[in-house]
Amino acid sequence: MNPEYGAYCQSDGDFYDAPQRLADADLPDAALYAPALEPVPDGWTTSRSGDWLSYLPAGAALPAQGWKIHVSAALDNAESILRRVHTHCLERGVPHKFVPGPRLLKLRNAKYADRAGSGKFITVYPPDEESFPGLCQDLSALLAGEHGPYVLSDLRIGDGPVHVRYGAFAARYVLGTDGRPVQAVEDPNGTLVPDPRGPRFTLPDWVTPPAFLHPHLDARTAVGVHDMPYEIQGALHFSNGGGVYLAHDTRTGERVVLKEARPYAGLGTDEADAVTRLDREHSALQQLGGLDCVPRVLDTFDIGEHRFLAMEHIPGRTLNTVMARRYPLSLPAPTPEDLAEYAAWAERIHERVERAVAQVHARGLVFSDLHMSNIMVVESDEGAHADHADHADHGEGAERVVLLDFEAAFPITEDGRHQVVANPAFVAPADRTGAAVDRYALACLRLALLLPLTTLFMVDRDRAPRLARHIAATFPVPETALLSAVREILPTAPPPADRPQAPEADDWPRSRDSMARAIAASLTPDRTDRCFPGDIAQFANPAGGQCFGHGAAGVLYALHETGAPACPEALEWLLDRVKSPAPGTPPGFHDGLAGIAWTLDRLGHHAQAAELAHLVVRQPLEHLPPDLHGGLAGIALALYDLAATASGSEAAELTSAADRCVRRAAHALTDGPPSSRTGLLHGATGLALLFVRRYEATGDPALLDLAATALRRDLDRCKPAPGGGLHVIEGRRLMPYLGAGSAGVALVLDDYLTHRPDDGLTAAREAIEPALRSRFYIQPALYRGIGGLVLHLARTQVGDPTERRHVIDRHIGLMNLEATPYAGELAFPGEQMMRRSMDLSTGTAGCLLALGAALADDGPVCLPFLPPLGGTP
Repeated sequence: MNPEYGAYCQSDGDFYDAPQRLADADLPDAALYAPALEPVPDGWTTSRSGDWLSYLPAGAALPAQGWKIHVSAALDNAESILRRVHTHCLERGVPHKFVPGPRLLKLRNAKYADRAGSGKFITVYPPDEESFPGLCQDLSALLAGEHGPYVLSDLRIGDGPVHVRYGAFAARYVLGTDGRPVQAVEDPNGTLVPDPRGPRFTLPDWVTPPAFLHPHLDARTAVGVHDMPYEIQGALHFSNGGGVYLAHDTRTGERVVLKEARPYAGLGTDEADAVTRLDREHSALQQLGGLDCVPRVLDTFDIGEHRFLAMEHIPGRTLNTVMARRYPLSLPAPTPEDLAEYAAWAERIHERVERAVAQVHARGLVFSDLHMSNIMVVESDEGAHADHADHADHGEGAERVVLLDFEAAFPITEDGRHQVVANPAFVAPADRTGAAVDRYALACLRLALLLPLTTLFMVDRDRAPRLARHIAATFPVPETALLSAVREILPTAPPPADRPQAPEADDWPRSRDSMARAIAASLTPDRTDRCFPGDIAQFANPAGGQCFGHGAAGVLYALHETGAPACPEALEWLLDRVKSPAPGTPPGFHDGLAGIAWTLDRLGHHAQAAELAHLVVRQPLEHLPPDLHGGLAGIALALYDLAATASGSEAAELTSAADRCVRRAAHALTDGPPSSRTGLLHGATGLALLFVRRYEATGDPALLDLAATALRRDLDRCKPAPGGGLHVIEGRRLMPYLGAGSAGVALVLDDYLTHRPDDGLTAAREAIEPALRSRFYIQPALYRGIGGLVLHLARTQVGDPTERRHVIDRHIGLMNLEATPYAGELAFPGEQMMRRSMDLSTGTAGCLLALGAALADDGPVCLPFLPPLGGTP
């Protein structure tokens, strides 16, 4: 799970949305700090951007970059700190901005908030370098004795809530190492370079800190972990509340786990900070001492203001890791014996977890955060545990189950208490309190061990009976054995069967029209940041709500290509937005101007497309990555298509710019540093697609040579999975998907091999195939889910057509299982499956395109630049 998505679930129960909208929506004045409600003083202007309210003296202009001051605060002193700092800045004409209400401040300091931005409550912009030291000293004196979380990206001044860093003031952008736009500062040569905004204090090489900061730099360096009796060997996990580290005790040599807590940060829904929750965990583990199902407490200590808890290291693996290794539906054709063996293991593990939770309850505690990553499974060869007083015979399989992370535990006598932290797949609904929180999680675990789709319950708990039926149809588990879990999850009766239902995904064209109605029902034309709800990436990009990957352009393309009912209001919204593109809008295909221009041209709006295309060619494209998503390959392909509908000097200009992109992409492939990413969107495969398409246009065999080099580069980053099939390696995961997985590589291999036979690449192409035919995938999306596999299998000619059709139909059935109807119509969840999405990359529009590719019989439905094999590019 990506914890960043949790913050975007706060504002809307159906879709991901910007966290600040929770604080903006119809809230009483009491929900904002008093300074945010007061009239704007004469001579000042205010503006709102995201979760910041800015104050600027009229007629003043901020420097582009420099030293800035951040003031942090806790929830209990925030309004007092704001009043003093705000007044000080107004009296002295100092530009500043602040988070205007406690809800937003709480989100900024929450457990899974962005660590780099955590704690930043007020930002003060010194008008010039000369005023910077005095402002720091004034604010430090003004706030002496106040507390607040440490701002990890900054240098702290003394021991108060004042912090400083050097960085950008103005919104200037440059592409980061991953090809995404990031805020920029200008180096002494006038070149824009990334402004580092990670969770540690860094200075640009050319910046010399003022002398008054030297004592604070020395104080920062002096605080470290060298004095503790543990040597850290590596980090296991980070959150805004602190880290979890693997270490060993230098006195005994014993391997231990250290859990760190930052004060005033990592807030839960009950507003408890990480230190408070770590103290709770310490108390809970002491109360549970001697149980075989919890780790032993070894030590607790403080370093600086951070608290640490040392615990026994459990020599096993988390349940989600063990399950991923064992799960038989990751195979294309599991045998009945495979399914029976796994079902027996899942039942045994669930019984042991249930027994462990019962032991916790018997000691007077509710666990309150049960999920697969908080359950360790120690198999027989992974370590002894005879030193536990309550050690019991574990029986067949000899697995030991250990529960981790008791920071949310509370007394079982507090029957009305709600859950305060939770994993999305196991989060209890608001009507569950006390021990019922654990019973709900155990019910979710019963289903999730056999079908890990319980995250869907965040938007559609009515899916529980359907999941149970699917489990019973797949595994040798009677549906009656799952009824108690279903009743715990859904205590009221499910909707009556005679209520109008959304059509099944394979019921084309009814499903097409239903998805189009769901998309139209989600329309928000009154908003300037987006037209359709989609992925959280919409809010990280000035054009995120407009672009092809996550915005209106991609949705309009999917509707158009599949012959679905049009959405003219959305088209007008997009045309209006692109009249004046926002500063920092990327030029790329999936994330910016090129993709929007290409889509508008395809929809018949040639003049508007041409205007955007000219903006693209005037961008400094030489600094872009070479990839398809936001880089040279996608831009070149779009410009060639746009040139084909232009004429004269306009066509020549676009073609010339596209040619330059091709040359730079070729240079990046052969002479540049290798990309850290793999696959169709961000890897070398996207370059291979560009070179194949150019070969088809020019007949130059050197372009096929380049395509082969690119494909082999990505294939070198693939490895076979235990169940068969080549997957792209992404960290610890093996990825079969279209955007960053082996399906995307296979897609372009198909095109390449139609032009040049190659035994090695043919063998690699065939080796990928089993990875695309497993019985289960976790998301329905186009680029990171089943939808992309369906689209690819509908296009490829590899394998037996009848068998391929069978797999497509099975995949579509799984997509339907994962559907989450919206407004009574067929719709799909987005990335992480905690909310629905309507965009092309992660949501309903992408699923619409994939289903159209497999089911439409009135013309081919394709991805851009990937026509049917043998068709016209």
